Amino acid sequence: MSYESPSMPPQPPVSASVFEFPKFEVPKFEVPKMEIPSAFREMAEKGIAQAKEQYEKMKAAAEEATDLLETTYATASRGCSGYGVKVIENTRANCDAAFDLMTELVTAKSYAEVVELSSSFIRKQFETFAVQSRELAEHVQKVANETTEPLKESFTNAFKKAA
Repeated sequence: MSYESPSMPPQPPVSASVFEFPKFEVPKFEVPKMEIPSAFREMAEKGIAQAKEQYEKMKAAAEEATDLLETTYATASRGCSGYGVKVIENTRANCDAAFDLMTELVTAKSYAEVVELSSSFIRKQFETFAVQSRELAEHVQKVANETTEPLKESFTNAFKKAA
């Protein structure tokens, strides 16, 4: 149902053509054809070739460094695990010695025997501690050498290549 006013004339229906973009042609510009001088072209090609060569060298160096770091990390990890195992073994030995002392102290017949057992235990433990500390220090030194040696060699080789 539409309402038409008696005073207004009827309007024609709105068509889609009113909302269309105007049609026009994009002007064509002629680009002058220039010949690039051969010297410039050769220089550009040479620069591109050098850039590719340097990229390949950098890529190879980065891969080599990555492999070196992975190897170094694996060596350090194994060394730390070995150190932890040695600490656990030392702790076990020290605990066993302490339990043995307690067993002997419980069966002691006199105070003098308790003092003698305690003094003997302390002397043995001090000697054991010295040996264990030396072994751990040797292990740490060995791991440090095994870990840093590949790095030293790599840096030495890199400086030789650069020189």
